[in-house]
Amino acid sequence: MQPIYILLLIAAYFGVLLLISYLTGKNSGNDAFFKANRQSPWYLVAFGMIGASLSGVTFISVPGWVEASKFSYMQVVLGYILGYLVIGTVLLPLYYRLNLTSIYTYLEERFGYYSYKTGASFFLISRIIGASFRLFLVANVLQSIMFDALGIPFWVTVIITILLIWLYTFKSGIKTIVWTDTLQTLFMLIAVGVAIFYISSDLGINTSNLLTYVLDSDLSKTFFFEDPKSGDYFWKQFFSGAFIAIVMTGLDQDMMQKNLTCRSLKDAQKNMFWFTLVLTVVNFIFLGLGILLTEYASRHGMDAHKDQLFSTIATQSNLGIGIAVFFILGLIAAAYSSADSALTSLTTSFSIDILNIEKKYPIDKQVYIRKITHIAFSIILILVIIIFKYLIKDTSVISKLFKFAGYTYGPLLGLYAFGLFTKWSVKDFLVPIIAIISPILALCIDYYSSSIFNFEFGFFILIVNGFITFLGLTLIRKSSIHLESDL
Repeated sequence: MQPIYILLLIAAYFGVLLLISYLTGKNSGNDAFFKANRQSPWYLVAFGMIGASLSGVTFISVPGWVEASKFSYMQVVLGYILGYLVIGTVLLPLYYRLNLTSIYTYLEERFGYYSYKTGASFFLISRIIGASFRLFLVANVLQSIMFDALGIPFWVTVIITILLIWLYTFKSGIKTIVWTDTLQTLFMLIAVGVAIFYISSDLGINTSNLLTYVLDSDLSKTFFFEDPKSGDYFWKQFFSGAFIAIVMTGLDQDMMQKNLTCRSLKDAQKNMFWFTLVLTVVNFIFLGLGILLTEYASRHGMDAHKDQLFSTIATQSNLGIGIAVFFILGLIAAAYSSADSALTSLTTSFSIDILNIEKKYPIDKQVYIRKITHIAFSIILILVIIIFKYLIKDTSVISKLFKFAGYTYGPLLGLYAFGLFTKWSVKDFLVPIIAIISPILALCIDYYSSSIFNFEFGFFILIVNGFITFLGLTLIRKSSIHLESDL
């Protein structure tokens, strides 16, 4: 597929997003930007959250994991179900009862000023690094298949990318994203469906026999109970999945901001139920696609593995232009459904949690500050992605940085667990110290357990991190208890 045609395809795609932004952006203020006026239909939120949850990393990586890890990732996905149940029955009622715009406001009411700022700051760090890393990976793919051939340097690609996201989110924020994410999730799922159709046809697999083919494959082994030391051990993966869902959805402003746009708690809970069901099925489909891609590469002698598997087959095989077109659309949709909501949630959290605009400024001043903040975070994302490309050229270092950003969710897990399941107050000014020490200790535990005892925590390290924070908060608790329960 010629690069100029890919460019036209991307231009048309963003043209549709800008049209949606125009239609949803009329008479919009801060309430629309932050909470969509609490008028979002729950089914749109549920469907749109699929794309935001998966992201470009999942779109590229999950099919590539199958060759080495089989279907072990489904153990994590099954854990998600338990985590989303906790979100729907514990966290959402709390957020709606307190009528929160930023979910970290809870920490101020429960513990105090420093706990509040700590929670918000850890989210900001995690989301900046996470969103930049995901966009970096996708921008690299687009650069290699299109922009290099057009003579466009990487830094220009990044600026254009963030500028386009800013253009369709700057006016109405989350109100627009609820609709654009729905469209982007649809494109992503169509892309996966088209890929399955093309590859299964080439392999001579009938549609009626497709599920049987996947389940009969040696690569479809799902449950691993053999080795407790392995990172694939079932109970590690399952409980890690549950806590990943709780912290990376339930304690994440990015994801919860969409839920808080629903008209009522009941609608938000319906959204969470259907989102869980669909996300489980979609992840299974991605893994099934991984089996087909692995088999196709083997039969045709293609040297494509892991993150390169899907993109190489989609753009460099003899399957035709159709799969290439929809792969690019799906990749863009998966990447930007995550990136646009990240930019909006960063703007929301910094405006509400750090600048306190709702308490300190009149309405017209609030809108102005929110717009400046939105521009500032757009620039920050551009700079971080460019740093990844030109200053940190070792991709393994960037991957480790992304992994460490995930450690910052551990203190959030510990803080919320302590707030919800105890009645103790804490010495608030010491909370930032506990939150900084906890991920460092967890990182050391993970490293030495693997190198000395050959024991891999895998995703389970998140639970360890949260437990260390919880233990630290216990050590700095006040003698008097917090009288009101949050449950």
